[in-house]
Amino acid sequence: MRLIRLGFLLSVGLLAGLAEARDYRYSDAHLHYVDFFQESAGMDVLLQRMDEAKVDHVMFSGIPVAKKWHEDEPKRPRYYAGDDAAAYWYSATDVLIAHAYKQVPEDQRHRFHPFLSGFNPNDKNSDAHIRRMLELDPGLWQGIGEVFTRHDDLTSLIEGSTPRANNEAMTRVYHLAAEYDLPVMVHSNITSKRERNPLYLQEIEEPLRNHPHVRFIWAHAGTSMEIHRHQEKLDFLFDTLARMLESYPNLYIDLSWTMRRPYLTDENGKPDPKWVELVARYPDRFMIGSDVVGRFDSMGEYMQGFDRFLDELPEDVAQKVARDNFLSILPRQVKAALPGAR
Repeated sequence: MRLIRLGFLLSVGLLAGLAEARDYRYSDAHLHYVDFFQESAGMDVLLQRMDEAKVDHVMFSGIPVAKKWHEDEPKRPRYYAGDDAAAYWYSATDVLIAHAYKQVPEDQRHRFHPFLSGFNPNDKNSDAHIRRMLELDPGLWQGIGEVFTRHDDLTSLIEGSTPRANNEAMTRVYHLAAEYDLPVMVHSNITSKRERNPLYLQEIEEPLRNHPHVRFIWAHAGTSMEIHRHQEKLDFLFDTLARMLESYPNLYIDLSWTMRRPYLTDENGKPDPKWVELVARYPDRFMIGSDVVGRFDSMGEYMQGFDRFLDELPEDVAQKVARDNFLSILPRQVKAALPGAR
């Protein structure tokens, strides 16, 4: 009888735990519809994977460069780092994004938030190009980015000089973003592969300070796979981010895959209490993304990989990080038109 009673209590406890389990809906705040060859698995696949992964909304962007298949290479590379052939700025990526967006059924378009990325961040003509794109498709574009500035080995492969987030060309882009109420996602590495200090921090911090009316999304908080391959973990990152979030209310952090581990969680998936506390302290400033590139089968794995970290946050904060914070940085006109908006 005691064993029966114990089994009953255990089953009740298990059911109660299941009842309390959180069911997250997501916004993928960092998604590339095409890869570095401007190819994609297609919109039908993306919609299917979004539904399977409980992703309600996606940041919908291209890739601002194309990887060259060099005449001397017998095999086509699979990624930008596949060989030493160059990459080049590719404005047609936005044509592909606009075309794909227009193929989406009307009742599904509110889930897609196109960001314009096909411009050279070293060219002071770029703001004029962006303005033309905005005027060609009024109301289509909802943000700018991912802008590739300092970006690991890709920087040295792109033909031309190294782009910086604080150069004159990007300053003109930020003024345009403020005019059109567009958020800007910037990839700007915080350091190099070998320096154990925030070597390039001023390149992102200067725009934050000089353009307080622009909402900046810092891709991966300045980290990258290549940096981690050489350094594993940046010990200064936490304190730097804590200071910047306090100093710049226009800074938002994209917690896509290079941030989940080794920062938010350890190798066993256990959340770091220090990072949990930081996200809870700034509940409106963090968002998650998959950073998938043209192929979408891993979207669910990447997005749901944040669940253990989200579970450590207060439930209302967790839902903001999982879904709502990305929507909150979109242009006012877009937010007002979302289903359920007040």
